[in-house]
Amino acid sequence: MTYAPLIYVGAACAEIAGCFGFWAWLRLGKSIWWLVPALGSLVAFAYLLTLIQTPAAGRAFAAYGGVYIATSLMWMWLIEGYRPDRWDLIGASLCLIGAAVILVAPRN
Repeated sequence: MTYAPLIYVGAACAEIAGCFGFWAWLRLGKSIWWLVPALGSLVAFAYLLTLIQTPAAGRAFAAYGGVYIATSLMWMWLIEGYRPDRWDLIGASLCLIGAAVILVAPRN
């Protein structure tokens, strides 16, 4: 059994939280101390991506991109209070389909 989807979602949440910490500090005027958990989240993100079982890092990163996009829209909705519109959902669906193709394609 592969845990790649869960690893990707965890990595996306960690990356988004880390980047949001910087956003909050620079754009929302929050304390510089927001950077401490932000940096920890970014370290967790990088570590989680190393858990993906593939010989090519680029393939792991490419598939992650689709999951990141979908998770970013969920963050926008759940944390920031902006509901994704149909175009967001269509775009995220296309990205997830692309990620699935990259992950499960038969290879030699």
